[in-house]
Amino acid sequence: MSDNEIRDAISTAIADNDVILFMKGSPASPACGFSARTVAMLEALETPFAAVDVLPDPRIRQELSAISKWPTIPQLFHNGELVGGCDIVTEMYESGELATALGASASDDAPQEAPVGAEAQAAPMGIENRLG
Repeated sequence: MSDNEIRDAISTAIADNDVILFMKGSPASPACGFSARTVAMLEALETPFAAVDVLPDPRIRQELSAISKWPTIPQLFHNGELVGGCDIVTEMYESGELATALGASASDDAPQEAPVGAEAQAAPMGIENRLG
């Protein structure tokens, strides 16, 4: 798959899903604490979302950042627009703005501390043999 095909696939995924999270790992097995926390916030709001693991191919992350102009992972998109990374999503969650933006029902009007999320699972080490 070429870089343009990857970019097209990312753009299509963003356009086709109301809420999509590009993350390290999967929602069931996040591979970093920031991804785990973002998943926990979406789950706490009972927001259905699609997820894409950026770890299998470094070009996914490269092309995603070229599209979003955002350097870090995770990246949350809603209705085709970048919401932000974990820090911004956390601030929005705690202020109630995330629930409003995603059309989720917040439990009350009082700000709540964002959930931490499950402990990140270490990705299995991949070794590439270039010895010949």
